[in-house]
Amino acid sequence: MALLRSSVTVGGWTFASRILGFARDILIARFLGTQGVPEAFFVAFRFPNLFRRLVAEGAFTAAFVPMFSGRLETEGKGGALRFAEDALAIMLTVLVVFTIVCEITMPWLMYAIAPGFVDDPETFDLAVLFTRLTLPYLLFMALVALYGGVLNSVYRFAAVAAAPVLLNVILIGALIVSGDLFPSAGHALSWGVAVAGAAQFLALVIAAQRAGLMLRLPRPRLTPDMRRLFALMLPGAIGAGVTQINLLIGTIIASFIPGAVSYLYYGERIYQFPLGVIGIAIGTALLPELSRKLRGGEHGAAQASFNRAIEISMLITLPAAAALIAIPGTVVTVMFQYGRFGPGDTAATAAALAAFAAGLPAYVLIKVLNPGFFAREDTRTPVIYAAIGVVLNIALSLILFRPLAHVGIAVATAVAAWVNAGLLGMTLVRRGHLHGDSRLFRRLPRIVLAAAVMAGLLLPLQAVLAGPLAADVLQRAGAMAVLVVFGVVVFAVCALAVKAADLGELRASLSKQPS
Repeated sequence: MALLRSSVTVGGWTFASRILGFARDILIARFLGTQGVPEAFFVAFRFPNLFRRLVAEGAFTAAFVPMFSGRLETEGKGGALRFAEDALAIMLTVLVVFTIVCEITMPWLMYAIAPGFVDDPETFDLAVLFTRLTLPYLLFMALVALYGGVLNSVYRFAAVAAAPVLLNVILIGALIVSGDLFPSAGHALSWGVAVAGAAQFLALVIAAQRAGLMLRLPRPRLTPDMRRLFALMLPGAIGAGVTQINLLIGTIIASFIPGAVSYLYYGERIYQFPLGVIGIAIGTALLPELSRKLRGGEHGAAQASFNRAIEISMLITLPAAAALIAIPGTVVTVMFQYGRFGPGDTAATAAALAAFAAGLPAYVLIKVLNPGFFAREDTRTPVIYAAIGVVLNIALSLILFRPLAHVGIAVATAVAAWVNAGLLGMTLVRRGHLHGDSRLFRRLPRIVLAAAVMAGLLLPLQAVLAGPLAADVLQRAGAMAVLVVFGVVVFAVCALAVKAADLGELRASLSKQPS
C-alpha cells in the first residue's frame, strides 16, 4: 500500500525532527527551568505557531491540496502550477500585511494571549519582544505550506517532512551560542525561530526547483479559483487546528499560575512526539491519496486507504498512549529533570502528560479523519465540530482549573479531542464515506488488548529500574532505553499473538511504491 510507504517517509523525517526537538527542550529545561524567560518564549513561540498550524499548514493545506491535486488530474501540470502561483501571490500579500499589523499591536495582543503575565511586567515585556522577533516565522511557514502542498500532491514527501529538522538544528545552535551573543537564551531562541523559518522556505524552493515545480510570483488576482480556495480555508482554519486552539486556550488560563505554562508546554512536547510521527504523517499522506482517487472515481480504493490509515494509526498510537499514561513520571524525569528543572517540576509536568496522553488516540484520529472531509472540499463540517470541541474545552478548563490546576486544562483538552473525533467519525459513517471493514473491526480491540498488557508489564519493570532512573544522565538514558525496547517487544509479541497485526502484510506494504 503506497499510503503506508508514504506515511513512513513523512514519519521518519518527523521522528528525526522530534528527536532533535527533545534535545532542544532538554537544553531549555536544563538552563532556563520553568518560570520567567522560558514562559515568555513559550508564549511567544505559540503565537506564530498557532497561526502557522491553523492557516498555513491547517486550513491552507486542507483547501489547497485537493484543489491542486484535482487540477493535476484534469488540467495537467501547467494548469495546476498556474493555480498555485495565484495562491502564492494572494497569500504573500495578505500575510505581509498581517505580520506588520501584529508587530505594531503586539503589546495589546499580549493582554489576550497571556493575561496572567500582566502582574509580572518583566515577563510581559519579554513575551512582547520575543513574539515580535518570532513573527516572521509565520510568513515563511505559510510559503513552506504552499510549496509543501505542491510537492506532496505529486507524492514528493521527503523534502517537506525533512524541513522541520532545520528548525531544531538552528534552535539548538542558538542555545549553544546564546551566552556569548545574546542577553538571554530566550532572545537567542526567538531570533533562531525567525532564521529557521527562512531556512525551511529556501530548502523547499530548492526541492521544488529540482522537481520542475518552481513557481513564479504574478500580481495578486482574486480569481474564482482563489475565491473558492479562501471560502474553503475560512472554516478550515478552525477545523484543521482545533487541537492548537484548545492548547492556546489552555495557555491563556494557565498564565495565571506561575510555572503552569511551562508544565503544559513540556507535557505537550512529549505527547506531540507520537502525534507528529503518526497522526500528521498519515494525515499528510492520506489527503492527496484520497483527493486523487476520489477525483478519478476510485471510490473503493479510497475507502480501503481510509480503513488502513485508521488501523495503522491506532496500531502505533494506542501503545504509545498506554505507555505515557503508565509511566509519565519516568519519561519526564529522563527527558527534563536536570539543572533548574527539579523534582517538583517533574511531578507537575508528569500529571499533565498523563492527562494529555489519554486524548492522544483522539488527536491522531482527528488528523486521520479530517482528510475524509477535506478531500471532498468540505471544510464546513469539521469547523462545526471543532467549534463544539472548543466551547467544551473552555467550559471544562474553567470548571477543572480550580480543583486540578494546570492538570484540569490537560484533561479538558483530551475530553474535547475525543468529542471532536467521535463527531467526525459518526458523520463520515452516516454519509457513507467511511465503511469500517471486518479487518478493522476485528483488529482494533486486539490492538487495545496488546497495548494494555504492555502498559501493565511496564510498571513492575519501572520499579526494578528505579535506581538507574534516578542516577546520572547516562544511567537514566540506558534505563529508559530498556523500558522502550521492552515495551516495543512486548507489544509486538502480543499484537502478533492475538492477530492484531500481520508481519507479512506490513512488510509487503512497505515494499510497494506510490503510484
